[in-house]
Amino acid sequence: MGELHLEKGNLRGVNLSEAKLIRANLSYADLYEANLTRANLSYANLGWAILSYAILIKANLSGALLKNTNLIGASLNNANLSGTVLSEAVLVKAKLSEAILSEADLFKANLNEAILTEAVLIKAKLNEADLSGAILREADLMKAKLNGINLSGADLSGAILIGADLSGANLYKANLSGANLYKANLSGANLSGADLTNVIGLNI
Repeated sequence: MGELHLEKGNLRGVNLSEAKLIRANLSYADLYEANLTRANLSYANLGWAILSYAILIKANLSGALLKNTNLIGASLNNANLSGTVLSEAVLVKAKLSEAILSEADLFKANLNEAILTEAVLIKAKLNEADLSGAILREADLMKAKLNGINLSGADLSGAILIGADLSGANLYKANLSGANLYKANLSGANLSGADLTNVIGLNI
């Protein structure tokens, strides 16, 4: 069977829960408020698509292309986004609690006020992304690339930042209480007003 081609399709509010959409082409498609709970979208092309307020809880998006995708307010809790390309994607106020984003490419992504509680971002590329006001409580950011990132006002309490690159990052008034910064690179970072209570391994 050939790959599914739904590029530029109008799929607003569609119910695709548990659908198999592996390698499907959904680029530029309108999936506003679509239900994609537990859908398998691994290696799918969702570049420039509209997925604002879509439900992607426990969806498999591993290896998918979501470059420049609109994911404002989308529900991605427990979703698998490992190795996903989310560069320049808009994830403002998106829900990503316990999502797996290991080795995901989030270069210049907008995650302003996104919720990433207990998310796994091991080796994720977040350089130049906007995470201001984001909630990253107990998130695993081991060896993540966070250089030059905006984390002002973000909640990183209890986060694992071992070996993370935070050089030049803006951590103004960020909550880093109880975070593990062992071997993290904080050269040139702005930590003014940050809560550094009980921080582990701080090395500036």
